[in-house]
Amino acid sequence: MTTKEDYLTVNKASGPNSDAPVTPFVKVVALIATLGGLLFGYDTGVISGALLFMGKELQLTPFTTGLVTSSLLFGAAFGALLAGHMATAAGRKKIIIWLAVIFAIGAAGTALAPDVSWMVFFRLVLGVAVGGAAATVPVYIAEIAPANRRGQLVTLQELMIVSGQLLAYISNATFHEIWGGDTTWRWMLALATLPAILLWFGMLFMPDTPRWYTMKGRLAEARRVLERTRAKEDVEWELMEIEETLEEQKALGKPSLKEVMMPWLMKLFFIGVGIAVIQQLTGVNTIMYYAPTMLTAVGMSDNAALFATVSNGVVSVVMTFVGIWLLGRIGRRTMTMLGQFGCTLCLLFIGAVSALMPETVNGEVDALRSYMVLAGMLMFLCFQQGALSPVTWLLLSEIFPTRLRGIFMGGAVFAMWIANFLISLFFPILLAWVGLSATFFIFAAVGVFGGIFVIKWVPETRGRSLEQIEHYLQGILDKNASRQRRVPVRRVSEARPPQ
Repeated sequence: MTTKEDYLTVNKASGPNSDAPVTPFVKVVALIATLGGLLFGYDTGVISGALLFMGKELQLTPFTTGLVTSSLLFGAAFGALLAGHMATAAGRKKIIIWLAVIFAIGAAGTALAPDVSWMVFFRLVLGVAVGGAAATVPVYIAEIAPANRRGQLVTLQELMIVSGQLLAYISNATFHEIWGGDTTWRWMLALATLPAILLWFGMLFMPDTPRWYTMKGRLAEARRVLERTRAKEDVEWELMEIEETLEEQKALGKPSLKEVMMPWLMKLFFIGVGIAVIQQLTGVNTIMYYAPTMLTAVGMSDNAALFATVSNGVVSVVMTFVGIWLLGRIGRRTMTMLGQFGCTLCLLFIGAVSALMPETVNGEVDALRSYMVLAGMLMFLCFQQGALSPVTWLLLSEIFPTRLRGIFMGGAVFAMWIANFLISLFFPILLAWVGLSATFFIFAAVGVFGGIFVIKWVPETRGRSLEQIEHYLQGILDKNASRQRRVPVRRVSEARPPQ
């Protein structure tokens, strides 16, 4: 019987347990690639403040407000799917370069949009880039990072996402405070062109990943990348492991969507989809996109709501640092449970506060109620950004097989963005229909079912190389497969060449 111990690395000198420090080159690669995450965060966050002001000029209704916000997410769903398919053929690096160009076009287009139709169109274009980056950047970093630092480096993507959102909140508040949001909301949107240009320029000088080079038979280039990103003693070990895993799968032919029909791969794909979707079903992006709208609804002024939203961004950034620290110390599964159940309790708190506290006191808006709702949002973000969001992106970049990683990652992130799209489209309508408290009670109820999924299906991947994770998950999901049909994974201490 296959057990997880067959796939745990026991040699302290080997990749997953190596004490070797991260090379400066790996840090540079991760920093440049995650500019895609910064753009992701800015372009999703900037709309929260811009909505307060563009509504007058573009004559937005509750439905078109939801459409302007969610059109980016609809585009992101298909961007993730397209990038996932193309990344295997074209390479992770080329996809990110193309996405940088689309980011710049979309940002410029939204800033210049003359009416709501053009705004929705360019938000769709921008969404293609956001979704593509969400599907490609974590995979690029996971494949280029050494196994012993993969968790922290992949989570840098989440840090850049929340930093981009914080930058958007600060720019929204600053533009409004100095020049007035009614006349400068277009500049809020245009600012995203700058990091897009930096991403395009920086990625021109970056390599593709050693796993992609090996998959294409370009072993010399794979070795060169490993020599620049790994400790010297790990280069041969890792190249051998990558080659063995890919060789084992060559008989399956060219990667295609048809392979998902294999029972164990279908299970794995739906586990990935579930991990992606539960992150959105907490309602996190209703808070990130509509925070000023919700805070004005409970009595805050426009100016107070914009500055209060900055606190959301600050907490998100700080807690992502906490998440990066935690990933080096606790398992992925434990962290997912912590985030899921913590978020659900905070949703119950927001619903209870808005339901039980009066809207007005002595004819005046109840300021305490407004700030209690804000406190609930901040507690929610502590669990979401400090646990659930970082570990979601990390798990998605780890659990899928190497040769299908692009396709599966694209499909999972597609599902994530469709969930995000539907929630963001209907949230303003739901808010107007049933009110703030009932809306958050609905999210909390969904969160309970998400917690059941986490307990039953989320695997533990800490302490394994990507190839070991692949064999481990096949071992536990493919119950009827004969081990003789698979090449057994040797312990790393056995696989390393003689010194």
